Amino acid sequence: MRIIFMGTPDFAVKSLETLNINYNVVAVVTAPDKKRGRGQKVIPTPVKEFATNAGLPVLQPTNLKDPEFIEILKSYNPDLNVVVAFRMLPEVVFNLPTHGSINLHASLLPDYRGAAPINHAIINGEKQTGVTTFFLDKKIDTGRIIMQHNVNIYPNDTAGTLHDKLMVTGASILSATVKEIEEGTAEAAPQIRKSDKSAPKIYKEDCEIDWSANGSVIHNFIRGLSPYPAAWTSFTRNGKPFTAKIYAGHFKRTNHEMAPGTVKVNENNLEVAVNKGWYEIKELQPQSKKRVTAEEFVRGLQKNDELKLAN
Repeated sequence: MRIIFMGTPDFAVKSLETLNINYNVVAVVTAPDKKRGRGQKVIPTPVKEFATNAGLPVLQPTNLKDPEFIEILKSYNPDLNVVVAFRMLPEVVFNLPTHGSINLHASLLPDYRGAAPINHAIINGEKQTGVTTFFLDKKIDTGRIIMQHNVNIYPNDTAGTLHDKLMVTGASILSATVKEIEEGTAEAAPQIRKSDKSAPKIYKEDCEIDWSANGSVIHNFIRGLSPYPAAWTSFTRNGKPFTAKIYAGHFKRTNHEMAPGTVKVNENNLEVAVNKGWYEIKELQPQSKKRVTAEEFVRGLQKNDELKLAN
């Protein structure tokens, strides 16, 4: 089974590592290198870094329909394309291998189709999600399902912890899927959509915290965006505005008469009044500063500082 692997971020690396151990990965396709950070240093994708260290040929096309790129793919005589966290493939690419192309998606399809299934599952307060392998089709995340496996979401899970669990489970399911395809025993069923749960790409403006919401909703929102792209809010310190990313906290359900958004600075913690309780911020990153605990942040305030949420 000659496999061309296509992927870019950390989530895809575990799958590539597993397939490279058990099967014949003949080439890896990933996104072009990008300049990152203050020094604009050129950084390879996590998949490229692994593939290079493993001695695998790496392709980084800017145009997936480029005839030269298509010819290179053909030269590898692939039996199967395996796609994990990559771009949408044109039909000429996903139909090229003998057995077509399969994809690993971090949800129980057809729920949470889209670019951010891990984030949206937690934001929506789901207790369970999972991984799905499926054959690629013309429309994104709509192809026939081959395998699925459930993964529990626990109350303290964040997008980061769930990412890691799904990454490991997904690599295992993907390897089992490839084995069935190789043995000719794989069965695939069409997706039957029963809900409107989706997972569109998340932008910075989508990540602002609404402190007037129910505390449990706010808690799910923050952990569903932690550590990336991170929920954020705007404060004023002595009338001077600044933004801060909020990474972790705890909702304390209690009755109070404070207006939502009221900030209470205690000796070693920071709380915000929300609907039906208080939200205790545990980790945050003030604008242009490092990530700190709430206790560290409070210690950095002056005795008479006035901290408020910006309107």
